Amino acid sequence: MSKIYIFGAHSRAQTTGVYLTKLNAGLEIAAYLVDNDESNPSEIGGVPVLHIDGNAVLDAELPVYIGTRGSYHDKIKGLLKSLGMKRIIPVTPELDMQFRNDYLRWYYGETGQEFHKLEGYSSACIYVVKSALDKPLKHEYELAEDRVEIQVGAALSDRRIAALCDDTGHHISDKNRQFCELTALYWIWKNAAEDIVGLEHYRRHFLLPDNWKEKMVSERIDVILPTPLYVGPSLAGNYKDRHVAADWEFMMRTLQLLYPEEYEAAERFFEGNLYSPCNMFIMRKEALNALCTWMFPIIFACADHAGERENTYQNRYPGFLAERLMSFFFVEHRNTYRVIYADKNFLE
Repeated sequence: MSKIYIFGAHSRAQTTGVYLTKLNAGLEIAAYLVDNDESNPSEIGGVPVLHIDGNAVLDAELPVYIGTRGSYHDKIKGLLKSLGMKRIIPVTPELDMQFRNDYLRWYYGETGQEFHKLEGYSSACIYVVKSALDKPLKHEYELAEDRVEIQVGAALSDRRIAALCDDTGHHISDKNRQFCELTALYWIWKNAAEDIVGLEHYRRHFLLPDNWKEKMVSERIDVILPTPLYVGPSLAGNYKDRHVAADWEFMMRTLQLLYPEEYEAAERFFEGNLYSPCNMFIMRKEALNALCTWMFPIIFACADHAGERENTYQNRYPGFLAERLMSFFFVEHRNTYRVIYADKNFLE
Protein backbone atom coordinates (compact mmCIF):
# COMPACT_ATOMS: atom_id res chain seq x y z
CA MET A 1 0.00 0.00 0.00
CA SER A 2 1.46 3.37 -1.03
CA LYS A 3 1.15 6.47 1.13
CA ILE A 4 1.12 10.23 0.62
CA TYR A 5 0.92 13.41 2.67
CA ILE A 6 -1.47 16.24 1.90
CA PHE A 7 -0.56 19.75 3.02
CA GLY A 8 -3.66 21.55 4.24
CA ALA A 9 -6.64 20.47 6.29
CA HIS A 10 -9.58 22.36 4.88
CA SER A 11 -11.88 22.04 1.89
CA ARG A 12 -9.28 22.06 -0.92
CA ALA A 13 -7.01 19.59 0.84
CA GLN A 14 -9.88 17.29 1.79
CA THR A 15 -11.20 17.31 -1.78
CA THR A 16 -7.72 16.47 -3.07
CA GLY A 17 -7.63 13.57 -0.63
CA VAL A 18 -10.91 12.19 -1.92
CA TYR A 19 -9.82 12.51 -5.55
CA LEU A 20 -6.51 10.75 -4.99
CA THR A 21 -7.76 7.89 -2.82
CA LYS A 22 -10.74 7.13 -5.06
CA LEU A 23 -8.63 7.20 -8.23
CA ASN A 24 -5.71 5.15 -6.87
CA ALA A 25 -6.62 1.78 -5.37
CA GLY A 26 -4.62 1.08 -2.24
CA LEU A 27 -3.43 4.66 -1.79
CA GLU A 28 -3.44 5.82 1.83
CA ILE A 29 -3.08 9.32 3.28
CA ALA A 30 -0.44 9.17 6.00
CA ALA A 31 -1.41 12.58 7.40
CA TYR A 32 -2.73 16.01 6.58
CA LEU A 33 -0.04 18.59 7.35
CA VAL A 34 -0.54 22.14 8.65
CA ASP A 35 1.84 24.85 9.81
CA ASN A 36 -0.47 27.26 11.61
CA ASP A 37 -2.75 27.32 14.62
CA GLU A 38 -5.99 28.27 12.90
CA SER A 39 -9.06 26.11 13.59
CA ASN A 40 -7.73 22.88 12.10
CA PRO A 41 -9.43 19.57 12.90
CA SER A 42 -7.43 16.96 14.81
CA GLU A 43 -8.26 14.31 12.22
CA ILE A 44 -10.06 13.96 8.90
CA GLY A 45 -11.85 10.70 8.24
CA GLY A 46 -9.56 8.91 10.69
CA VAL A 47 -6.41 10.46 9.18
CA PRO A 48 -4.38 12.56 11.65
CA VAL A 49 -3.77 16.27 11.12
CA LEU A 50 -0.16 17.04 12.06
CA HIS A 51 1.18 20.48 12.92
CA ILE A 52 4.68 20.70 11.49
CA ASP A 53 7.56 23.04 12.24
CA GLY A 54 11.31 23.04 11.73
CA ASN A 55 11.68 20.05 14.09
CA ALA A 56 9.01 17.86 12.51
CA VAL A 57 9.98 14.34 11.46
CA LEU A 58 8.34 13.15 8.26
CA ASP A 59 8.99 10.32 5.85
CA ALA A 60 10.96 12.20 3.19
CA GLU A 61 10.25 9.53 0.58
CA LEU A 62 6.48 10.11 0.59
CA PRO A 63 4.96 12.54 -1.93
CA VAL A 64 3.35 15.68 -0.52
CA TYR A 65 0.41 17.21 -2.38
CA ILE A 66 -0.14 20.88 -1.51
CA GLY A 67 -3.91 21.38 -1.26
CA THR A 68 -4.10 25.10 -0.43
CA ARG A 69 -4.56 28.36 -2.29
CA GLY A 70 -1.90 28.89 -4.93
CA SER A 71 -0.70 32.09 -3.27
CA TYR A 72 0.69 29.96 -0.40
CA HIS A 73 2.44 27.34 -2.53
CA ASP A 74 5.92 28.92 -2.68
CA LYS A 75 6.09 29.40 1.08
CA ILE A 76 4.89 25.85 1.72
CA LYS A 77 7.35 24.38 -0.79
CA GLY A 78 10.17 26.17 1.02
CA LEU A 79 9.07 24.74 4.37
CA LEU A 80 8.74 21.21 3.01
CA LYS A 81 12.16 21.37 1.35
CA SER A 82 13.68 22.50 4.65
CA LEU A 83 12.25 19.32 6.19
CA GLY A 84 13.91 17.19 3.52
CA MET A 85 10.82 16.31 1.52
CA LYS A 86 11.81 15.14 -1.95
CA ARG A 87 8.53 14.94 -3.88
CA ILE A 88 6.42 18.08 -3.51
CA ILE A 89 3.40 18.38 -5.81
CA PRO A 90 1.42 21.65 -5.74
CA VAL A 91 -2.21 21.10 -6.75
CA THR A 92 -2.42 23.82 -9.39
CA PRO A 93 -5.72 24.75 -11.08
CA GLU A 94 -4.65 22.58 -14.02
CA LEU A 95 -3.87 19.55 -11.85
CA ASP A 96 -7.08 20.05 -9.87
CA MET A 97 -8.98 20.10 -13.16
CA GLN A 98 -7.38 16.82 -14.18
CA PHE A 99 -8.17 15.19 -10.82
CA ARG A 100 -11.74 16.50 -10.90
CA ASN A 101 -12.46 15.17 -14.37
CA ASP A 102 -10.89 11.77 -13.63
CA TYR A 103 -12.89 11.55 -10.41
CA LEU A 104 -16.14 12.45 -12.14
CA ARG A 105 -15.63 9.80 -14.81
CA TRP A 106 -15.06 7.29 -12.00
CA TYR A 107 -18.01 8.54 -9.95
CA TYR A 108 -20.54 8.57 -12.76
CA GLY A 109 -19.35 5.16 -13.90
CA GLU A 110 -19.72 3.74 -10.39
CA THR A 111 -23.24 5.12 -10.05
CA GLY A 112 -24.36 4.08 -13.54
CA GLN A 113 -25.00 7.66 -14.68
CA GLU A 114 -23.95 9.45 -17.85
CA PHE A 115 -21.52 12.34 -17.64
CA HIS A 116 -21.55 14.70 -20.61
CA LYS A 117 -18.88 17.35 -21.08
CA LEU A 118 -18.13 19.88 -23.73
CA GLU A 119 -14.72 18.78 -24.91
CA GLY A 120 -12.03 20.15 -27.20
CA TYR A 121 -13.16 23.26 -27.53
CA SER A 122 -29.16 31.88 -32.73
CA SER A 123 -27.50 34.87 -30.92
CA ALA A 124 -25.30 34.45 -27.88
CA CYS A 125 -23.33 36.50 -25.40
CA ILE A 126 -21.25 35.58 -22.37
CA TYR A 127 -21.17 38.41 -19.84
CA VAL A 128 -17.86 38.68 -17.96
CA VAL A 129 -18.24 40.10 -14.46
CA LYS A 130 -15.87 42.88 -13.37
CA SER A 131 -15.81 45.07 -10.28
CA ALA A 132 -14.14 48.37 -9.49
CA LEU A 133 -12.57 46.51 -6.54
CA ASP A 134 -10.92 43.78 -8.64
CA LYS A 135 -7.18 43.40 -8.39
CA PRO A 136 -5.37 43.68 -11.74
CA LEU A 137 -4.35 40.50 -13.55
CA LYS A 138 -0.63 39.76 -13.75
CA HIS A 139 -0.97 39.08 -17.47
CA GLU A 140 -3.36 40.56 -20.01
CA TYR A 141 -6.20 38.30 -21.13
CA GLU A 142 -7.95 38.98 -24.41
CA LEU A 143 -11.65 38.26 -24.38
CA ALA A 144 -13.18 36.30 -27.23
CA GLU A 145 -15.57 38.13 -29.54
CA ASP A 146 -18.62 36.52 -27.92
CA ARG A 147 -17.79 38.01 -24.51
CA VAL A 148 -18.68 41.41 -23.12
CA GLU A 149 -17.64 42.85 -19.76
CA ILE A 150 -20.29 43.97 -17.28
CA GLN A 151 -19.43 46.02 -14.22
CA VAL A 152 -21.18 44.77 -11.09
CA GLY A 153 -21.98 46.98 -8.12
CA ALA A 154 -21.99 49.98 -10.44
CA ALA A 155 -24.65 51.65 -8.29
CA LEU A 156 -22.16 51.64 -5.40
CA SER A 157 -19.26 53.28 -7.27
CA ASP A 158 -18.63 56.45 -9.26
CA ARG A 159 -15.85 54.69 -11.16
CA ARG A 160 -16.67 53.08 -14.51
CA ILE A 161 -14.50 50.22 -15.75
CA ALA A 162 -16.78 48.63 -18.39
CA ALA A 163 -19.09 49.89 -21.09
CA LEU A 164 -21.95 47.82 -19.68
CA CYS A 165 -23.05 48.23 -16.04
CA ASP A 166 -25.48 46.34 -13.86
CA ASP A 167 -27.29 49.50 -12.67
CA THR A 168 -29.30 49.98 -15.85
CA GLY A 169 -32.77 48.70 -16.66
CA HIS A 170 -34.34 46.41 -14.06
CA HIS A 171 -31.51 45.74 -11.58
CA ILE A 172 -30.36 44.99 -8.03
CA SER A 173 -26.92 46.59 -8.43
CA ASP A 174 -27.01 48.15 -4.95
CA LYS A 175 -27.08 44.65 -3.40
CA ASN A 176 -23.68 43.73 -4.88
CA ARG A 177 -21.73 43.70 -1.61
CA GLN A 178 -23.85 40.73 -0.60
CA PHE A 179 -25.02 39.30 -3.90
CA CYS A 180 -21.68 39.52 -5.79
CA GLU A 181 -22.05 38.11 -9.32
CA LEU A 182 -25.78 37.54 -8.68
CA THR A 183 -26.38 41.20 -9.51
CA ALA A 184 -25.05 40.42 -13.00
CA LEU A 185 -27.14 37.24 -13.13
CA TYR A 186 -30.23 39.25 -12.24
CA TRP A 187 -29.38 41.91 -14.84
CA ILE A 188 -28.92 39.26 -17.54
CA TRP A 189 -32.23 37.65 -16.60
CA LYS A 190 -34.15 40.91 -16.75
CA ASN A 191 -32.38 42.78 -19.56
CA ALA A 192 -30.30 40.59 -21.89
CA ALA A 193 -31.82 40.05 -25.34
CA GLU A 194 -29.73 37.13 -26.62
CA ASP A 195 -31.12 33.62 -27.08
CA ILE A 196 -28.10 32.13 -25.32
CA VAL A 197 -26.53 33.94 -22.37
CA GLY A 198 -23.66 33.21 -20.04
CA LEU A 199 -21.83 34.50 -17.01
CA GLU A 200 -18.09 34.30 -16.34
CA HIS A 201 -15.71 36.09 -13.96
CA TYR A 202 -12.81 38.30 -14.91
CA ARG A 203 -10.45 35.62 -13.52
CA ARG A 204 -12.48 32.56 -14.49
CA HIS A 205 -13.55 31.68 -18.02
CA PHE A 206 -14.99 28.53 -19.57
CA LEU A 207 -12.65 26.52 -21.77
CA LEU A 208 -14.78 26.12 -24.88
CA PRO A 209 -14.29 24.98 -28.46
CA ASP A 210 -14.51 27.68 -31.11
CA ASN A 211 -17.81 26.22 -32.35
CA TRP A 212 -19.52 26.01 -28.95
CA LYS A 213 -22.56 27.97 -30.12
CA GLU A 214 -23.08 25.65 -33.08
CA LYS A 215 -22.71 22.66 -30.74
CA MET A 216 -25.38 24.01 -28.39
CA VAL A 217 -27.80 24.20 -31.31
CA SER A 218 -26.87 21.01 -33.16
CA GLU A 219 -26.59 18.87 -30.01
CA ARG A 220 -29.65 20.39 -28.33
CA ILE A 221 -27.70 21.56 -25.29
CA ASP A 222 -29.69 23.75 -22.91
CA VAL A 223 -27.16 24.46 -20.17
CA ILE A 224 -23.39 24.45 -19.71
CA LEU A 225 -22.16 24.49 -16.11
CA PRO A 226 -18.66 24.29 -14.61
CA THR A 227 -17.31 20.79 -14.10
CA PRO A 228 -18.64 19.76 -10.67
CA LEU A 229 -16.50 20.10 -7.56
CA TYR A 230 -16.38 17.54 -4.73
CA VAL A 231 -16.69 18.83 -1.16
CA GLY A 232 -17.07 16.96 2.10
CA PRO A 233 -18.58 15.80 4.32
CA SER A 234 -21.60 16.78 2.19
CA LEU A 235 -22.85 19.89 0.43
CA ALA A 236 -24.95 20.79 3.46
CA GLY A 237 -22.23 19.91 5.96
CA ASN A 238 -19.55 21.74 4.01
CA TYR A 239 -21.63 24.91 3.82
CA LYS A 240 -22.41 24.82 7.53
CA ASP A 241 -18.75 24.20 8.40
CA ARG A 242 -17.46 27.08 6.26
CA HIS A 243 -20.27 29.62 6.58
CA VAL A 244 -23.10 30.50 8.96
CA ALA A 245 -25.11 27.34 9.57
CA ALA A 246 -28.27 29.27 10.40
CA ASP A 247 -28.38 30.67 6.85
CA TRP A 248 -28.41 27.15 5.43
CA GLU A 249 -31.19 26.05 7.78
CA PHE A 250 -33.30 29.08 6.85
CA MET A 251 -32.65 28.48 3.15
CA MET A 252 -33.90 24.90 3.50
CA ARG A 253 -37.02 26.02 5.40
CA THR A 254 -37.71 28.60 2.68
CA LEU A 255 -37.26 26.01 -0.06
CA GLN A 256 -39.68 23.72 1.77
CA LEU A 257 -42.21 26.54 2.11
CA LEU A 258 -42.02 27.69 -1.50
CA TYR A 259 -41.46 24.34 -3.23
CA PRO A 260 -42.66 21.58 -0.87
CA GLU A 261 -42.78 19.03 -3.69
CA GLU A 262 -39.01 19.41 -4.20
CA TYR A 263 -37.90 19.47 -0.58
CA GLU A 264 -37.08 15.79 -0.11
CA ALA A 265 -35.14 15.72 -3.38
CA ALA A 266 -33.20 18.80 -2.24
CA GLU A 267 -32.35 17.15 1.08
CA ARG A 268 -31.01 14.10 -0.76
CA PHE A 269 -29.03 16.23 -3.20
CA PHE A 270 -27.45 18.31 -0.44
CA GLU A 271 -26.36 15.15 1.36
CA GLY A 272 -24.26 14.45 -1.74
CA ASN A 273 -20.88 15.94 -2.50
CA LEU A 274 -20.93 17.47 -6.00
CA TYR A 275 -21.89 20.94 -7.16
CA SER A 276 -20.89 23.39 -9.90
CA PRO A 277 -19.12 26.35 -8.29
CA CYS A 278 -18.82 30.09 -9.03
CA ASN A 279 -22.38 30.73 -10.33
CA MET A 280 -20.96 30.45 -13.86
CA PHE A 281 -23.13 29.19 -16.70
CA ILE A 282 -24.11 29.34 -20.34
CA MET A 283 -27.83 28.77 -20.94
CA ARG A 284 -30.64 29.14 -23.34
CA LYS A 285 -32.66 32.10 -22.14
CA GLU A 286 -35.72 29.97 -21.32
CA ALA A 287 -33.60 27.82 -18.97
CA LEU A 288 -32.23 30.94 -17.29
CA ASN A 289 -35.72 32.33 -16.87
CA ALA A 290 -36.89 29.11 -15.20
CA LEU A 291 -33.87 29.02 -12.88
CA CYS A 292 -34.12 32.66 -11.80
CA THR A 293 -37.89 32.56 -11.35
CA TRP A 294 -37.38 29.61 -9.00
CA MET A 295 -34.17 30.69 -7.21
CA PHE A 296 -34.36 34.42 -6.54
CA PRO A 297 -37.40 34.22 -4.23
CA ILE A 298 -35.34 31.87 -2.02
CA ILE A 299 -32.26 34.11 -2.13
CA PHE A 300 -34.23 37.31 -1.44
CA ALA A 301 -35.99 35.67 1.51
CA CYS A 302 -32.66 34.57 2.99
CA ALA A 303 -31.14 38.04 2.58
CA ASP A 304 -34.19 39.71 4.12
CA HIS A 305 -34.03 37.31 7.07
CA ALA A 306 -30.29 37.39 7.84
CA GLY A 307 -29.48 40.93 6.75
CA GLU A 308 -25.91 42.13 6.35
CA ARG A 309 -22.85 40.86 8.20
CA GLU A 310 -19.74 42.73 9.28
CA ASN A 311 -17.48 39.96 7.98
CA THR A 312 -17.16 40.79 4.27
CA TYR A 313 -16.62 37.15 3.28
CA GLN A 314 -19.60 35.76 5.22
CA ASN A 315 -21.68 38.71 4.00
CA ARG A 316 -21.56 37.12 0.56
CA TYR A 317 -23.82 34.25 1.68
CA PRO A 318 -26.49 34.88 -1.02
CA GLY A 319 -23.90 34.01 -3.68
CA PHE A 320 -22.68 30.94 -1.78
CA LEU A 321 -26.25 29.66 -1.38
CA ALA A 322 -26.99 30.28 -5.05
CA GLU A 323 -24.12 28.03 -6.17
CA ARG A 324 -25.73 25.09 -4.38
CA LEU A 325 -29.26 25.98 -5.44
CA MET A 326 -28.35 26.31 -9.12
CA SER A 327 -26.70 22.89 -9.08
CA PHE A 328 -29.74 21.31 -7.43
CA PHE A 329 -32.18 22.97 -9.83
CA PHE A 330 -30.60 21.46 -12.91
CA VAL A 331 -30.26 18.01 -11.35
CA GLU A 332 -33.89 18.14 -10.28
CA HIS A 333 -34.93 19.25 -13.79
CA ARG A 334 -32.55 17.02 -15.71
CA ASN A 335 -35.44 15.59 -17.73
CA THR A 336 -36.35 19.08 -18.92
CA TYR A 337 -32.94 20.58 -19.69
CA ARG A 338 -29.93 18.89 -21.23
CA VAL A 339 -26.95 19.89 -19.09
CA ILE A 340 -23.32 19.34 -19.98
CA TYR A 341 -20.17 20.48 -18.25
CA ALA A 342 -17.06 22.42 -19.25
CA ASP A 343 -13.79 23.14 -17.51
CA LYS A 344 -12.78 26.67 -16.56
CA ASN A 345 -9.46 28.42 -16.19
CA PHE A 346 -8.20 30.60 -13.36
CA LEU A 347 -6.12 33.66 -14.18
CA GLU A 348 -3.52 35.00 -11.77
